[in-house]
Amino acid sequence: MTADLAAIAYLIAGVMFILALRGLASPETSRRGNLLGMSGMALAVVVTLYVADIDDGLTWGMIVAGVAIGGTIGAIIARRIPMTAMPQLVAAFHSLVGMAAVLVAASALYTPEAYGIGTVGSIKVSSLVEMSLGVAIGAVTFTGSIVAFTKLQGLVSGAPMVFPGQHPLNALLGLAMIGLVVWLCASESHTAFWALAVLAFVIGVLIIIPIGGADMPVVISMLNSYSGWAAAGIGFTLENTALIITGALVGSSGAILSYIMCKGMNRSFFSVILGGFGGETSAAAQGKTETRPVKQGSAEDAAFIMKNAGSVIIVPGYGMAVAQAQHALREMVDVLKENGVRIKYAIHPVAGRMPGHMNVLLAEANVPYDEVFELDDINSEFAQTDVAFVIGANDVTNPAAKTDPASPIYGMPILDVEKSRTVLFVKRSLASGYAGVDNVLFFRDNTMMLFGDAKKMVEEIIKAT
Repeated sequence: MTADLAAIAYLIAGVMFILALRGLASPETSRRGNLLGMSGMALAVVVTLYVADIDDGLTWGMIVAGVAIGGTIGAIIARRIPMTAMPQLVAAFHSLVGMAAVLVAASALYTPEAYGIGTVGSIKVSSLVEMSLGVAIGAVTFTGSIVAFTKLQGLVSGAPMVFPGQHPLNALLGLAMIGLVVWLCASESHTAFWALAVLAFVIGVLIIIPIGGADMPVVISMLNSYSGWAAAGIGFTLENTALIITGALVGSSGAILSYIMCKGMNRSFFSVILGGFGGETSAAAQGKTETRPVKQGSAEDAAFIMKNAGSVIIVPGYGMAVAQAQHALREMVDVLKENGVRIKYAIHPVAGRMPGHMNVLLAEANVPYDEVFELDDINSEFAQTDVAFVIGANDVTNPAAKTDPASPIYGMPILDVEKSRTVLFVKRSLASGYAGVDNVLFFRDNTMMLFGDAKKMVEEIIKAT
């Protein structure tokens, strides 16, 4: 009866996870989605501990200590982390899931009796297959996430790191991993297991280092998918239904999101993952500064233009996140609305450094959800808009994506801000974006550059309005 009740509880938890994902599909229901997800996980944890039938005080002490230590660290980090650092925090958390998969697989290999998968020397073949996939995906997730974290945190250069023969080497290592999986499943060799783990750790590094900053949203969603499949692998090893469901949901949703992000850049998923987009061009462009003349304006100029405009579309980017300008931006918008200006926000699918980054920042500033529009829903309105106010975005507004076949971002759908009557572009300098290419929008006749920190510039515009 206990097993039946546990199965029902796991099913309820799985339904709550599905409803959580559905809630996260919209900013208006995301809070409820988060609560459902947390409740489902709490239910799954309690049921797992109950069916484990633990009667050893030392084991309970270790579990409680682990939960207390991990929960405390997680709570402190969550409260202190700035929104600009959320992408690297997500990458760091993904790495932990990957390492957990590796450790569980190792534990199952050395103590199969504890998992009910056989005895040392005679582990079920199906369990060895699950173990192989778990350690391979987990190790790739771990090192790949660590590399993504170091790039996002600025500990290493965010530029693509490429070398001759990189793709053939990756292919060779991939084939070697397949061979090691076969060896492990056929012989239960510990040597094969650890060789597989080491190769997977190496592959995790090699598939992420050639990916540049412009592709980081795809990397984050891809690693999210990997962590899900790693968790599902752990679930099969532990024979835990809730973990299998959770991992499969995270893995599949992450894969779908990666596809959507690639579609948003008009890139094939494999071309991004196997080499980063614009790698060589981006690397070559590092350090170059554009010297062509631009039309430069002041906060007073921007205030006058927007105050007398009928409509303004705001395009936020990572520069807004770095400057923490979203609250000042909301204050500026409120002032403009008092002057009768119609305001909308335009969000590009890959703006920022993780999926939905700009939406989260605007929600943090209490921007009404009905004023925020995705690229496909608002792009046609720029031609009838008086002012496009671009704050910290770069590659996602670059017209070269439509006009220059030699550009590494050619073919990527962009926000058509250049069609607005006036473009006010807030940026620290004329430096290129993550893709490493100059934005030709800077030099258009209808563009006025507002150089400076995004938050300070917006605050000055508010004073001048």
